[in-house]
Order: sequence, then C-alpha cells, then structure tokens
Amino acid sequence: MTEPLEGSLQSLPPLRFNDAGLIPAIAQDWLDGAVLMVAWMNREAIERTLSSGEVHYWSRSRQELWHKGATSGHFQRLRGLRYDCDADVLLLTIEQIGDVACHTGARSCFYDQGPLATAGGAEAPPPPADACTELMRVIEGRRDQPEPGSYTNKLLEGGDNRILKKIGEESAEFVMACKDDDGPAIAGEAADLLFHLQVALAHHGVSWRQVQEVLAARRGAPRRG
Repeated sequence: MTEPLEGSLQSLPPLRFNDAGLIPAIAQDWLDGAVLMVAWMNREAIERTLSSGEVHYWSRSRQELWHKGATSGHFQRLRGLRYDCDADVLLLTIEQIGDVACHTGARSCFYDQGPLATAGGAEAPPPPADACTELMRVIEGRRDQPEPGSYTNKLLEGGDNRILKKIGEESAEFVMACKDDDGPAIAGEAADLLFHLQVALAHHGVSWRQVQEVLAARRGAPRRG
C-alpha cells in the first residue's frame, strides 16, 4: 500500500466545485511532467486519494467512485497535489504504475494532434514532456531509424570510442567555461555535454527515465559526508 500523502481536504483552501459537486483534475507524470489524463473528482474522491495515497476519481458515466487501476492494475500513486489560482482545477503529480494511463492502452490520453482521431493504444505517440526527455526521444529515434548525414548516427556508428571521446572533450570545454565564469558559455557547454551523455545512454540501451528515477530516489536521501 502506498504511504498516504499528508493532509486532508480540510487542510486545503475552499475548493470551487461545480454545481454537480465536481472539480476537474489533471494527472501529470512525476518525472517528466507529461500530462497523462484529465478526470473529475468530488470531495470523497479527494479524501480517499489523500488518505490512501492512490488516486480515486468520480465517474460521471457510472455515477460512482472510481479507484484508478482497480480493474486494469494501472494504479496512480499520488506524489503531490496542487490547485490553480481560482481553486477550481486540481493538478495531481502521480507515479503511473505500468506507464499506461489511457483506457486505450496509450501512455497518455493526449496522443492525437491531427485532424483525424486515432484509436490510441500502445503504439500511440507519447505526450509532450520536458526538453531532456524530448531530446532523448530524438536520439533514440536516430538509433532505431538511422538518417543519412545525421551527426547523432555518426556518433552511434563510432561506438564507445567516438562517443566517449566526445564526452571527454565536452567535459573539458564545460570546465573551461566554468573557469572563465562565462554564463552563456557554461549553459551552451552543459547542453553539449548533456546531449553526448544521452547519446551514450542510447548506445547502451539505458533510458533517460532510468536516470530520472535515480535522481528522484536520491531526494531526501542521507547526506554524504
């Protein structure tokens, strides 16, 4: 059982529910910020979510409380809860178990962007995410579907020898930018270094999400001496 998030509905400011006693809730991935779904909550759904640590919604079609994942196994563990400036929309930061939030089997309900709606499913495009996650997707795309003349593919074709050599060079350039206390140069060299690190990750089949999970696990860890 997930540890419940501290607090209760009473600890929140007065929320603005609609005439049906509902408030919209946006579920956002706790690591990459991707919006996974939007649903409705009533007071009981919020209380159940806060007390259990697993997200509950209100189903308007079934007119009943809905424990997300109870039938599919795709539970949502609550990592944080915020409300907007008007207190009439909730933002749930969640850990999506199984990485599937949509009933179609897609990671997110927000997979369509063209004029024609699709059926979603496991092959649906991923939702927009943070810049580093998007960059990794491009790199992995080049790895899986090489493009002639691509710098990324030249690195991948060269394997560790070429990739690690570039990481060494970029690391030295980052250090020199820091020594010069040149803010724009530091940012640029950090971006170059990060790109080449991600190429190395892709080459070895390590996902960016694995790195994010390690960083997240270190939050609040005992300080090293």
